[in-house]
Amino acid sequence: MPRIDSFLKLGLAQGCSDVHLAVGVPPMLRMHGDLMPIKFRDLGDTELESYLTEILTESQSEHFRHGHDLDFSYVSEDGGRFRVNLFRKDTGLGATFRHVPADIPTIDSLGLPPLIRDLCDHHQGMILVTGSTGTGKSTTLAAMINHLNSTRALNIISLEDPIEFVHPSKQSQVIQRELGTHIPSFAGGVRAAMRQDPDVILVGELRDAETIRWAMTAAETGHLVLGTLHTTGAVKTIDRIIDALPAEEREQTKSFLGQSLNAVITQALVKTPDGRGRRAVLEIMLMTRAIAKLIMTDQTHQIPTQLQTNRDLGMQTLDQALLDGIRAKTLDADDAYRYGVEKKAFERFVTDTGVLAKSEFSRPGGASR
Repeated sequence: MPRIDSFLKLGLAQGCSDVHLAVGVPPMLRMHGDLMPIKFRDLGDTELESYLTEILTESQSEHFRHGHDLDFSYVSEDGGRFRVNLFRKDTGLGATFRHVPADIPTIDSLGLPPLIRDLCDHHQGMILVTGSTGTGKSTTLAAMINHLNSTRALNIISLEDPIEFVHPSKQSQVIQRELGTHIPSFAGGVRAAMRQDPDVILVGELRDAETIRWAMTAAETGHLVLGTLHTTGAVKTIDRIIDALPAEEREQTKSFLGQSLNAVITQALVKTPDGRGRRAVLEIMLMTRAIAKLIMTDQTHQIPTQLQTNRDLGMQTLDQALLDGIRAKTLDADDAYRYGVEKKAFERFVTDTGVLAKSEFSRPGGASR
């Protein structure tokens, strides 16, 4: 058994989401959002390299030796599946192991709004799931693919970096392709998928202009495209897409967004009141004529008002979702405060005054000035 499996086994037994290994510090576990060291010595460079070498293929080792970061999936001898990132830092090597549960999540098991299921019933257009790293975007997308796979007869092509949840074909055929193993790039993967009779294309990340162009083309030509961006809100997502493409394509991009962008779902993971878990909290934007007009007239800053006033359609801002969770006692108020945009609305719910002090310290014009 590779020695690194011992750390992974310990992490799984503790219920952690991530295992961090880095030179100069002991192994650490991500527990309900917080990073905690385990009782072990600080890792040395040679020691950690020997652990990692035991689980790398020859081609992966060669890639990493040439100075590149490395992303891959790893299945431990106990059957635990992990998404792995290997990197170098100033003091030596580092690695992050993100646990991928064996059971594919469902929309209901994640506590997602029923609207997410309705969005899956679109036959074409684009749905974007956004948020910071570690906010559960891949898990939400896996639940959406699982719903499609269980309810419709489709050809689903999933382009991932790396493959995380493994989807056995049910009602649909699910083809999972991995960046660097099966496809040279996300853009190349989408281009190839267009020739493979797809109904649904999942793009692991819209990380460059070429990928965005191909994803837009797929969405405009009768396919349902699911994708992710590392953006925190509908406004930033739309602005990122527009700014990613050359100025001469700006009007065409805005037209695409108004006509073919079905929804932007932005999520955060917030602690539950007992501190033993986290729940996904969603900002939801659905494309309407009013929002399309705001995009076309460069008034995206007014989109939050549309989210606030169209809750009957299923839209909501992140603040609205956070406040709903606090009132329903499904979210920890102190942690929710940290994610809130308009902090004032949350202050009366906060129980730890130290949270308020930290927030005030970091505000423009506050004590940090």
